[in-house]
Amino acid sequence: MSEKAAKSKSDQTQDADRPTDSFSSQERASMKERAAELKTQNRSGKAEEKAAANEAALLAKIAEMSEPDRSLAERVHAIVISCAPELEPKLYYGQPGYARKGKVLCFFRSGIDDKERYSTFGFSVQANLDHKSGLWATSYALTDPTEAAWTTLEKLIREATK
Repeated sequence: MSEKAAKSKSDQTQDADRPTDSFSSQERASMKERAAELKTQNRSGKAEEKAAANEAALLAKIAEMSEPDRSLAERVHAIVISCAPELEPKLYYGQPGYARKGKVLCFFRSGIDDKERYSTFGFSVQANLDHKSGLWATSYALTDPTEAAWTTLEKLIREATK
């Protein structure tokens, strides 16, 4: 057996030994981003400096996004800041998030960055969206929102922050 064929067979054996349910490279990168975010957030410093750094990082992330996600994220950011100024912008798993008392309440996920069909805007368990019916949405697809859709999103953010 040639050296090249032996190496190829060895590579196949190693791949077969690796669990099929391991994390993808995209998932590993997201976890590394989150670990770096937490490390940055836990550094000591004045609260105002941390908040400014968090917002700068969020705005830089939005600026890196490809269109149309950049426009969607910019619009989401403007809406959240205008109707819930008490929320602190910060990165959340490498994507824009908005927190109250350090806990993310709502977030934007780029469909392009996540290699998904569409981008989403979601709410965490911190959001005040509980309905008497026992059923409510926690995530919304954003493809090409109408003005009515943006108004609905603003209303949901206001409700979530009560």
